[in-house]
Amino acid sequence: MPGTNLTRDEARTRAGVVDNVSYAIELDLTTAPSGAPTFPSVTTITFAATDGASTFADLIADTVHEITLNGRSLDPDTVYDGARIQLDGLAADNELRVVADCLYSRTGEGLHRSVDPADKETYLYTQFEVPDARRVFATFEQPNLKAPFTFTVSAPARWVVISNSPTPEPTTYAGPSGEELARWEFPPTERMSTYITAVVAGPYHVVTDSYEGPNGTYPLSLLCRPSLKDALDADDLFEVTKQGFELFEKAFGVPYPFHKYDQAFVPEYNMGAMENAGCVTIRDEYIYRSRTTHAELEGRANTVLHELAHMWFGDLVTMTWWDDLWLNESFAEWASHWAQATATTKYAGAWTTFCNARKNWAYRQDQLPSTHPIAADMVDFHAVEVNFDGITYAKGASTLRQLVAFVGEDTFISALKEYFADHAFGNTELADLLKPLEKASGRDLDDWTERWLRTAGVNTLRADFAVDADGKFTSFAIEQTAAEQFPVLRPHRLAVGLYQLTDAGLVRTERFEVDIDGARTELAELVGATQPDFVLLNDDDLTYAKIRLDERSRATLVESIDQLAESLPRALAWGAAWDMTRDAEMPASQYVGMVLRGIRAESDLTGVRSLLTQATSAINLYSAPANREALRVQFEATLAELVDNAEAGSDHQLAFARAYAGSVYSTAGADRLAAWLDGRELPADLAVDTDLRWTLIVALSRLGRIGADEIEDELTRDTTITGGERAAQARAARPTAEAKEEAWQIAVESGDTPNETQFRTILGFQQPGQEELLRPYVGKYLAAAKDVYTRLGSSMGENVLVNLSPRILAEQPTLDALTDWLAAESASIDAPTKRYVSEAQADLSRAIAAQVADAS
Repeated sequence: MPGTNLTRDEARTRAGVVDNVSYAIELDLTTAPSGAPTFPSVTTITFAATDGASTFADLIADTVHEITLNGRSLDPDTVYDGARIQLDGLAADNELRVVADCLYSRTGEGLHRSVDPADKETYLYTQFEVPDARRVFATFEQPNLKAPFTFTVSAPARWVVISNSPTPEPTTYAGPSGEELARWEFPPTERMSTYITAVVAGPYHVVTDSYEGPNGTYPLSLLCRPSLKDALDADDLFEVTKQGFELFEKAFGVPYPFHKYDQAFVPEYNMGAMENAGCVTIRDEYIYRSRTTHAELEGRANTVLHELAHMWFGDLVTMTWWDDLWLNESFAEWASHWAQATATTKYAGAWTTFCNARKNWAYRQDQLPSTHPIAADMVDFHAVEVNFDGITYAKGASTLRQLVAFVGEDTFISALKEYFADHAFGNTELADLLKPLEKASGRDLDDWTERWLRTAGVNTLRADFAVDADGKFTSFAIEQTAAEQFPVLRPHRLAVGLYQLTDAGLVRTERFEVDIDGARTELAELVGATQPDFVLLNDDDLTYAKIRLDERSRATLVESIDQLAESLPRALAWGAAWDMTRDAEMPASQYVGMVLRGIRAESDLTGVRSLLTQATSAINLYSAPANREALRVQFEATLAELVDNAEAGSDHQLAFARAYAGSVYSTAGADRLAAWLDGRELPADLAVDTDLRWTLIVALSRLGRIGADEIEDELTRDTTITGGERAAQARAARPTAEAKEEAWQIAVESGDTPNETQFRTILGFQQPGQEELLRPYVGKYLAAAKDVYTRLGSSMGENVLVNLSPRILAEQPTLDALTDWLAAESASIDAPTKRYVSEAQADLSRAIAAQVADAS
């Protein structure tokens, strides 16, 4: 039996049999408030087929009551195997009706049910990407069998119910116990793929607005739980949404393709957001209950624009199969940052943010043993599920930015307009986008595509030059290398920036935009220029490559990175230094010192957050054990100083305070955190609000200064779902064997833990300074790894395999344990498990090498 997997070949075969699909789906959600484990689902699928052929429909249900094909009753025990319904003897025109009870979810997959302890109310939402619509209704679960969907939903009358179509007036009726129920009969949707259909239901708070543009007026709405309504910043969210509408309608040349645009902020969400057509779901941590920074608002705006871009690229025009998953996500990633830099006034530094955060994610992912081409070979669902990664998103977006530089932005936008017009409501492959690009640009993109999209790995670029007695370049070349296992060298269009130390700081005096290819490219245009204090390859971040610094540039960077006047070159410089640290080419101690020197002048708040996180990793993972204690003392002391000297009430003050809480190890530091929690000895205008209180609670719990009773007391102040999740994190952070065992049971052994509670428990579990408590869990992790991915499901299983891997124990015995386990179990474990444990093994190996470099 194939189980819940589906291969590309099976999908291709089914698409050759099935055509002209239409769905009518009835969901009875009146059982949700009662806590019943299941809900009734009735699906009627009409479709054309090859006369006499056989195929199958997809369904994962608790119980299947009836299956009827063309008026013929089929025995569920015979044709249903728990994941597929076998359909034989098809006619030219068919009707399949399936009556089932499907399971409510606590894992964030299918139809997720959450109860907010603040009001004891039930909140539902669907999450279907990649293959989880089949957990709610019978489907042909593949993206190229698009269809119109007609949803009918029954639920308590006081609820809000939304879907992809405009919300109708419900019909009310009395329930079996006299309660008032209602039935929403939604109009049919446009043709769309199963994975972007959606239903959101519950007593949500709703705020409405509209976008008025050249193509008409579109209703907009925001939904959240009532316990978050006072924190819902509707003005900001609607402003960004409207800016995106205006830009994308103009740039893409096609009006917004759906009738309305809802954004539902939902609890216990596994991802950032999901591009359900006209009914986007977003994790409700993006509703900030407490004081937040510009960087966090910028990140939220980016998510909003990312999902809005998907309405065209992904929803209007959809990949034929998941091989082009990268194109779907990479385009939205590129478009959201481009939109912020182009259409908004508040977030014009979006490419700096991309460089400081997202691109580092891509570089790390691309150097793991699990790296893969951007255009990966997605042979089945299992391959797809593990490839929502830094290559699919950030490397792909970087490559699209390189493509824009290669063909020109105007040319790129012109080709997009043709692409959307030609393929509206259809399915495409990569070649369908490249064709109008080649036409508009006059460039042959076959070689570019092969080297950039169909090969893995990241190139490294170095400047090689000679200077005369007057300090002028007599030669200048860029050398390009590749990892031994991925030897391809790529064409790059990039800029070379020359920076000089002046009274105004380290400023760019000259810029050269060039094309390079091969192992060495001579750049005659730089001959005669004066060697500056700092040479920056890939200035303006036009390409995707690791950058190495010449000796003089590196010395300038170490001593004067805070003198770089512009944020984007500073981000590139930080990125080069971090990459050299991870590659054991810069001692971790030197990197930490550089961060503590330069962080004072860093204006990009995403950069501040990323740098402090990276410096923490440099201390706890990459520094020589003999140097670690001194680095922790230095880091804590400097952050304390940064908090004290930051502008009162500023974003920097808040960012430094959060980082300081996580860096405290001393008794004096713990005393200070405890005083802050009590409202004493606070820096001027630092508000210890709900979220900062939890940050302090987790820190004090990690230090053993508070226990379970104090955590429970804090829960009486914050009775929301979020409060419960942060409390779980704090409990797991306690430095006792009992706390670790309790957390392990919740995160790994229990089948009843909600997804976000599990994730927060895992975040609290591994803490620097608790290594002795954690060593026994190396063996437990490897024992659990044998079945946790299948036992807990893909999302929660991944949480365990990735975030509970013993990376914090970066020492040879841990590495040996993972290496031996992989050698013994490799043939018997599933591909996702092998991937995630191999990644942990690679991280440990890299950390140990960096420790050696830091000790020398």
